[in-house]
Amino acid sequence: MDWVAFRVSLQLAAATTVILLLFAIWLARLLAWRPFPGRSLVEGIVALPLVLPPTVLGYYLLVVFSRDSLVGRLYEDATGTTLAFTFSGLLLASLVYSLPFAVQPLLRAFEAIPPRLREAAWCSGLGRWQTFWRIELPLAWPGVLSAAVLTFAHTLGEFGVVLMVGGNIPGETRTLAISIYDKTQAFDDTAAGTMSLALLGFALVTVTVVYAVERRRRAPKAVGRLA
Repeated sequence: MDWVAFRVSLQLAAATTVILLLFAIWLARLLAWRPFPGRSLVEGIVALPLVLPPTVLGYYLLVVFSRDSLVGRLYEDATGTTLAFTFSGLLLASLVYSLPFAVQPLLRAFEAIPPRLREAAWCSGLGRWQTFWRIELPLAWPGVLSAAVLTFAHTLGEFGVVLMVGGNIPGETRTLAISIYDKTQAFDDTAAGTMSLALLGFALVTVTVVYAVERRRRAPKAVGRLA
């Protein structure tokens, strides 16, 4: 097991999950309840990483992060470092690539909340922030959990975008998926098999948790219909 690569993968997955959840909750709530011009375009952009080949997305992100781009120059002027082939750039790329895995479960969760509950909360004297914290977020918690688990697992196993944007720098951008590729290229089947088995087990646990949470979320509705 490449423990250094494992540590980098965990740091990347944890940071991506925390940052994306904060943004995805706001975006999913906006898409669920507030119609606005260009909404379909925003939804399409959010879902784009699901259908776009990772190498294509990685290429465009690499172009944006390069010193020749406005974003790359501004970041280098502000920090003194580049975005390409650094952990910071890898994190930004991961935020883009994992966005739909955070937004989609949250969007379904917020859409499932009846609007009359929010209106009843407002009529009861709760403000919008109080309604969000005390009504909306508790009801949407299965979506929050699913989004967190899916985002973490997807980031942990990502390969294409990571390789394109971060490269293969030990201790900084070499993740577990990149290490598996390296071990396979070096014909170290034992190490590659061990790390692949670890990711496989984690992916299986992740999918099981998501299905269990989704089943639990639907159970009260089924009981209500039977009653």
